Amino acid sequence: MTLTAAILGLEGPVLLPDEAAFFRDANPWGFVLFARNIEDPAQLSRLTSDLRAALGRDAPIFIDQEGGRVQRLRAPHWHEYLPAIDQLGAGGPGFALRGRMMAAELRAVGIDGNFAPCADLAWPETHPFLRSRCMGGTAAEVARNAGAMAEGLLQGGVLPVIKHLPGHGRATQDSHKELPLIDVARAALEATDFAPFRALNQLPLAMTAHIVLPFLGDLPCTMNPDALRMMREDWGFQGAIMSDDIGMGALSGSIRERAGRSVAAGCDLVLHCNDDLAGFMAAAEGAGALTDAALARCDAALAARRSPEVVDFGGLRAELEALIAAQPGS
Repeated sequence: MTLTAAILGLEGPVLLPDEAAFFRDANPWGFVLFARNIEDPAQLSRLTSDLRAALGRDAPIFIDQEGGRVQRLRAPHWHEYLPAIDQLGAGGPGFALRGRMMAAELRAVGIDGNFAPCADLAWPETHPFLRSRCMGGTAAEVARNAGAMAEGLLQGGVLPVIKHLPGHGRATQDSHKELPLIDVARAALEATDFAPFRALNQLPLAMTAHIVLPFLGDLPCTMNPDALRMMREDWGFQGAIMSDDIGMGALSGSIRERAGRSVAAGCDLVLHCNDDLAGFMAAAEGAGALTDAALARCDAALAARRSPEVVDFGGLRAELEALIAAQPGS
């Protein structure tokens, strides 16, 4: 069975017949959901079931549920989480609880992958679109907190996706709109921004950053073979690596070209989130079939999915709220 090297979105809260037919034919590795796809728990459970039924397999379904400004499941049906940077005082235990709570909510509606944790360092110059999502200002703090959240997600049966490799924190531009350039010496980056990703190189999945690092050339890291080689060979990351959303303004070229260039550079998977059916078709065509090496890494990622234990969500929430309340300055 050939799998397309893509994670694709869909247009609305119901799987339409033409979308189902396309997904059956293209057989993308997985799906991504956004706020436009979500109404309430019952509807969302039907949608995730329908997506898997269209492919005839237990395909992974992802979402952005970081907490704070990037949170697709929201009140009144789901818990509202603080921005990551506002619970730093709760430390690793707080982020572990955060991940475990999110996993319980996600698994209840058929979602088993989360585009989190965000392991980018918070710098004074970090763009506002990202800064509140960061888990600390030092490599050690970020590695500890991101690792704890990833483990909480895994314990709950949800695959974490660490992002944004090789490190987006020093960018002063929003990559949704333009291509950031981070002109910092490699030695400085190795000691700071790169360090959390090296420390967490055992995680099953990662997402690239649409940034330019001049010491690696003038290509966005998502499409830069030297950047992908650094992640694999220098950092030892052996999990599956996906692109950030190829529809973002940082990238140029057609969607098909963007997908093809990302895979050619070394991304195992292409992520395309927001488009119409023709756009998702173009992404699938550009991505092509998973290579044998990419398939092996993707299979290993799926094997990391655990059977979640039943938890007392209210108890977890009370424990997290107590840690947050005990933060210095609370």
